[in-house]
Amino acid sequence: MLEIKTAEEFIETDVDFQTKRRAARQSPVLQAIYREFLARGGPVSAEQIAETLPGIPRSALERDLAVLDADDLIQLTDGHVEIAYPFSAPPTAFVVRLADGRERYTCCAIDALGMAPMLGRHVDVRGQCRHCGDPLAFAVEPDGPGPEAAGVMVWVGRRCEAGARALTGL
Repeated sequence: MLEIKTAEEFIETDVDFQTKRRAARQSPVLQAIYREFLARGGPVSAEQIAETLPGIPRSALERDLAVLDADDLIQLTDGHVEIAYPFSAPPTAFVVRLADGRERYTCCAIDALGMAPMLGRHVDVRGQCRHCGDPLAFAVEPDGPGPEAAGVMVWVGRRCEAGARALTGL
């Protein structure tokens, strides 16, 4: 039987995992990646990251990128960051429009909803219901979705396959 939990109950079961991920998100390298995705979109090259972090030796940068990739905080392909949760360089079903009109793809619905609190500002989310295919469009403020999102439900679950990564199914 499918167990239904509130967001708070779901979060409580992952406290250690989330604490480690939250700390890793504060690394200078990941923060630089986020800034590049936000400013230019992706993918983000190792060279772009190196330019924004001139004090970090290239070997240290490459090591940090490898660790972030191994910890599934980014996906690195041929020296380019394709995914840095919540951002996705490859097109996805979820698009976030920033206040200035720029659009960024996110990995999933949860990532799209998290952009406004992450950035501390209003965003508009467009997506598609995975179940019925109906289009979804609503505003999200840092403190939550706007009233046009009433009735929209987000499904959250654990990965079923060991080692599966976003957008790859591997």
